[in-house]
Amino acid sequence: MAARRGRQFLHTPGPTMMPDRILHALARPALDHRGPEFLALAERCFAGLKRIFRTERPVLIYPAAGHGAWEAALVNTCSPGDRVLMCETGAFSQWWKDMAAALGLAVDYLPGDWRHGADPEAIEARLAADGGRDIRAVAVVHNETSTGVASRVAEIRRAIDAAGHPALLLVDTISSLASIDFRMDEWGVDVAVGGSQKGLMLPPGLGFTGVSEKAFRAAQAGTARRSYWDWRDMMPDGETAGFVCTPPINLMFGLAEAIDMLEEEGLEACFARHRRLAEAVRRAVAGWGLELNALDAREASDSVSAILVPEGHEAEAVRRIARERFDVVLGVGILKLAGRAFRIGHLGDLNAPTVLGALAAVQASLAAAGVPHDPRGIAAAIDWLTGEATDE
Repeated sequence: MAARRGRQFLHTPGPTMMPDRILHALARPALDHRGPEFLALAERCFAGLKRIFRTERPVLIYPAAGHGAWEAALVNTCSPGDRVLMCETGAFSQWWKDMAAALGLAVDYLPGDWRHGADPEAIEARLAADGGRDIRAVAVVHNETSTGVASRVAEIRRAIDAAGHPALLLVDTISSLASIDFRMDEWGVDVAVGGSQKGLMLPPGLGFTGVSEKAFRAAQAGTARRSYWDWRDMMPDGETAGFVCTPPINLMFGLAEAIDMLEEEGLEACFARHRRLAEAVRRAVAGWGLELNALDAREASDSVSAILVPEGHEAEAVRRIARERFDVVLGVGILKLAGRAFRIGHLGDLNAPTVLGALAAVQASLAAAGVPHDPRGIAAAIDWLTGEATDE
């Protein structure tokens, strides 16, 4: 086998490419997690996460994947038999729904077509019909990683309020945090679930839950069995986040560096960078004559695009060629989109040359796979990034 040179372009929607600063931050000797140096590091991370989530409330950190943070959200806010309203937006909403059912919750699942976000009007109607106020929580995936579709969380909050319903709002921000605008307090989110391996540019291994005062009160009254995930142990006073297990020390060094990098750029500038690069991808897709999975332009994700291949062609062939010939790793189509779509992750430590390199590799892979397309797609992305394209 011929030796490879250069770095592989990782354009899955997570894990994402890790910048050198974070890799260097991770390469530290272990230290005493009960000593003053680690306690100062932990305080720095807890405070920084509150700014990233845009909340005054505590954000808890688990040595866990995002699925663990999902479970923490459910077992702390809900009791067995409670009703939870969930919205079908893609594979991750389905897996969260399955977890809720496995934990003994009664799930009302609003059907969706995997091409739109959660429907605020449907949520309002379902809550308004809940005369007994039995629905304990509404759970929404902010950015559906499998479909490239983002839900309009602020509108969902307004829908809950318009129905006059006391349900908690639980939001999965795993592939939106630090890449798409998210405002926990302003949008009235009660539990925000996050993970480390996407917009935060870290390895997998950290799960987060931002916890509102209302959600913490629910955790006091809940009867679900919990131990590792128990908020009451992690912050007995309801205000001060901590650990009840050995913390992930080296990942915390990386997290502190990630927070520094994001704040050096500024969150608004970070979101604008993601919007600009995402639009370049969307312009290329339109230029190729292919179809973006997201049907509503308001809901097209700024962190990942799912691209449908024409009938009779195989998305996996495009992915395989991109990986084997061009060292660009694309996201796989999941469940209903298996074989029908490939995904370009455009979140995290990215800039215009990175995205243009990935798009050039995708265009070459489309050609090699025999997928019909207009080769001027890459030019549309270049025009956008050089300011020559218009919004008309």
